[in-house]
Amino acid sequence: MKNINIILASSNKGKIKEIQSLLPDFKVIPYSDILGSFEIAETGLTFKENAIIKAKTIHDMLIDTNYQDDFIVISDDSGISVPALNGEPGIYSARYAGEKATDVENLDKLISKLKENNISKTKAFYTASLAIAHNGSIYTTHGWMYGDVIDSKKGDGGFGYDPMFIPDDFDKTLGELEYDIKKELSHRTKALNLALKVISSILK
Repeated sequence: MKNINIILASSNKGKIKEIQSLLPDFKVIPYSDILGSFEIAETGLTFKENAIIKAKTIHDMLIDTNYQDDFIVISDDSGISVPALNGEPGIYSARYAGEKATDVENLDKLISKLKENNISKTKAFYTASLAIAHNGSIYTTHGWMYGDVIDSKKGDGGFGYDPMFIPDDFDKTLGELEYDIKKELSHRTKALNLALKVISSILK
């Protein structure tokens, strides 16, 4: 495959670290290293729509600034959905407790919501939607991880809602599980594995 830069349309440090580890054969660069740090308005109604918005925004800006290297933009929009809470937080996972909310604040709000509804454990799932932008074309992939959320934090690994999410067939949260196990289960890993097939096709 020819040399190409993978530009991540994300400023979330946890996502950047995870995606870099999942794409070891590529030079992975956060968009902020090239264009500076700024927020991209997520105005879509689905994970897919938001992923496309972010990928297209960064792709078009790189074109407009005459970025010299060949590149593919990858954007991730992901979150956790709890059916017992009408699908919350869903696409609002990153800003559940407010626009500038931290991971801890979002986690604490979801725990509070479970307690308010007298729910100690219930089904939930993670969704990851990836958008891949290259030469004006957009491709998308998806991945899911299923399990339960609990009304407490366990473990300090991972990021986001990981300390309260127990994957199916496990008795520990993602915050407690070893990284290699989490990586194999990850919704983002599943979406990225499909994205790699798209990238391979692009680079043929």
